[in-house]
Amino acid sequence: MTREMQADRKQTRRASGDTYNRYNPKKYLVHVQTTYQQLLAAEDTDQNYQITIEDGGPKVISLGTLSSGGYRASEIRGTYMLGNLLQELTLALDHGRKFIILDEARLNENPVERLSRIIRHTFWAGLTRSIDAASIHIVAHDPKAERMADPRPRVYVPHRELGQLKYYQKVALENPDLDLDVVALPEVITAEYTKSINDRPGILALAMEEYKDEQGVSQLRGLPFVVPGGRFNELYGWDSYMIAIGLLLDGKIDLSKSMVIQFCFEIEHYGKILNANRSYYLSRSQPPFLTDMALLVYQKIQHETGSLEFLRKAVLAAIKEYFTVWMADPRLDRVTGLSRYRPDGIGVPPETEPSHFDSTLRPYAEKHGLSIDDFIVAYNDGTIKESELDTYFLHDRAVRESGHDTSYRVAGACADLATIDLNSLLYKYEADIAMIIKNYFGGSLTIPKEFSVEGFNELKTGTVHRPAAWERRGRNRLIAIEKYFWNEDKGIYFDYNTLTGKQSEYESVTTFYAMWAGACTPKRATRMVEEGLKFFEKPGGLVSGTEKGRGIISIDRPNRQWDYPYGWAPHQMLAWQGLERYGYKDEAQRLAYRWCYMITQAFVDFNGVVVEKYDVTRARDPHRVDAEYGNQGLDFKGVAREGFGWVNASFQLGLTLISSHMRRALGVMVHPDDFLKADYAEREALLKELGASPPSSPEFEIGNPLAISDGL
Repeated sequence: MTREMQADRKQTRRASGDTYNRYNPKKYLVHVQTTYQQLLAAEDTDQNYQITIEDGGPKVISLGTLSSGGYRASEIRGTYMLGNLLQELTLALDHGRKFIILDEARLNENPVERLSRIIRHTFWAGLTRSIDAASIHIVAHDPKAERMADPRPRVYVPHRELGQLKYYQKVALENPDLDLDVVALPEVITAEYTKSINDRPGILALAMEEYKDEQGVSQLRGLPFVVPGGRFNELYGWDSYMIAIGLLLDGKIDLSKSMVIQFCFEIEHYGKILNANRSYYLSRSQPPFLTDMALLVYQKIQHETGSLEFLRKAVLAAIKEYFTVWMADPRLDRVTGLSRYRPDGIGVPPETEPSHFDSTLRPYAEKHGLSIDDFIVAYNDGTIKESELDTYFLHDRAVRESGHDTSYRVAGACADLATIDLNSLLYKYEADIAMIIKNYFGGSLTIPKEFSVEGFNELKTGTVHRPAAWERRGRNRLIAIEKYFWNEDKGIYFDYNTLTGKQSEYESVTTFYAMWAGACTPKRATRMVEEGLKFFEKPGGLVSGTEKGRGIISIDRPNRQWDYPYGWAPHQMLAWQGLERYGYKDEAQRLAYRWCYMITQAFVDFNGVVVEKYDVTRARDPHRVDAEYGNQGLDFKGVAREGFGWVNASFQLGLTLISSHMRRALGVMVHPDDFLKADYAEREALLKELGASPPSSPEFEIGNPLAISDGL
């Protein structure tokens, strides 16, 4: 963006009928319903209940001033202010308000402060869930189940949770209209069992707590957790780690702690941190982050009673997950000692859209003279055997477990790939567990009965774990990472195919996981910064992979959402922290500024939108994504209520990394290229020209909108 364009943006966003004065902003007396209708009629030309730069209205509306009792009008101009007005009016309508007194500073609020405030006070609340009588009708609903044989709401309860089983049975009995099906899971959950209930999907119960009601009677209620957003309405695996970082930054420590407890509950009862807590995910995990997540929470609660016990349970759960999930068949490659995403599973994954696999299945259906639907039934039941399809779906499930669903990086090979990201995360487990045992538990940690697992010597009741063994595991993994992943010619890490014995040729931004985990030498880190960043740095931050790695796109080979040109919050967050860990603060700040600018730009120009992922090469509308699953977070009317979990967190984290100077520039939308290429004096001149000031925010909050009077 040129300086002329920036000045125009400032004028469009800042101007009103009179000169805007942030020290003495006007107050408006607004009739909510009338103004809402007038605003949409004049400005929402594409009729999507959002006011964006794509609308063709005059971009001006007159509001009556409070000082004149509403008789004297003043103009509000520009997409940003009008979009904010629509958001405030929508919230006022939600609260049943007839009139509101609206501060001009609210409409012209520094966008960085506005977005950060909305994330902190509104988005997290909008994404928070629990599973109990008060919410089961919401969380048990699954749009994916509507096409299945028995789509009624259903909750699956772990075998040993008899208290929960009785609780949900009582809920079902007392709420017959809900038609809730309560099912007790078997003690041993196999891939065959998971397949057997695919036509009867349901929510998997999570941790609950006991409390006393007003009569002093003990009751159960669900512990809260935060969902990703959009169509994802369950507790997800690696999303939750990223979300927890944002929650901790925003002071929501108890909620982050609750999510760690939920993961420990999943490991105890379901054997793993699940892809998400739906029945069709019972055999599938996701990237492991539990040790770091638990440590981050512990650092915030260590002064509290019971905090050490919280950490003990978390590390025991991580030890159990480490041995039974990642260092066991089928995920462990015993030749290299490295781990792969390779979940159990049988048949066609049921959670996809009905036609998702049609192009793959059609030749097989035609071969057997069946419709696709009939072929799926026969294939899932084992009546028809097709080994090539078995391999295809093995890799497909592995892609989903990796969290990178979908990408040409892992397509058709994922179950055979030892990836740099997974093995960096497991090195982090090894280093964290060694440190925790040494620093917090006197050098030894004993496996209790509730975390013992038959068939694993390391998990026998009474087995003592010591730091030295975990440090040795970490050293062995570092040797393997160097041997199999490092590419000296390109200066980055590549995935390794355990079937072919060769490195992948796909350049992936996950190379920076090694820096986040501390799994590379300073020399390797320097190579990645000096030579590797050029592969991935784009105007909006880090791209998932290179255009070369992705390959040519065509009708028969469409875009995949985890490939070029898309950027994702977890990749940014881990890369920033990895760069800082090795002393590359300037690079971390630069990348964080690019990412936060892109998010802020879409937020300003598109009615407060915050979405799942972004096209980091796209200047005007980076939230527009042309990939198979579209984008989550776009579907709202008037005001965004959730954002998207890990993008919310990435924005809050990014603001802690950039300098105050950068934050001022971000507030007046100085394009990264203009800011980063300028020296200090030029930056100051640019900020002065655009009217930048230290960010400040109105006192009132978006969730409790305004000073209101219905009697005027």
